[in-house]
Amino acid sequence: MNIEVAYALEDKQTLLSLEVEEGVTLKQAIELSGILDSYPQIDLLKDKTGIFGKIAKLDTVLREKDRVEIYRPLIADPKQVRKERAAQGKKMRSGKKT
Repeated sequence: MNIEVAYALEDKQTLLSLEVEEGVTLKQAIELSGILDSYPQIDLLKDKTGIFGKIAKLDTVLREKDRVEIYRPLIADPKQVRKERAAQGKKMRSGKKT
């Protein structure tokens, strides 16, 4: 069956297509893809993985045309960034009123 393994950095994205046997797990697909050799910073014990944007465990059995994704840790907390942007917007609006 055909699947893809994806990993992205800020400036580089890798999408590998491979043919695997039925019953292969997410972890096995990542190992078979060779992506761990290209990106030694990937740590499957720490980094989250998923299939088409949904978090999945390493022992998940893949299906035809699944796209396995390896997620990097977030650099910033999205909630905190939104709060900061909202606070800046309030300052700008209050500054315009005076």
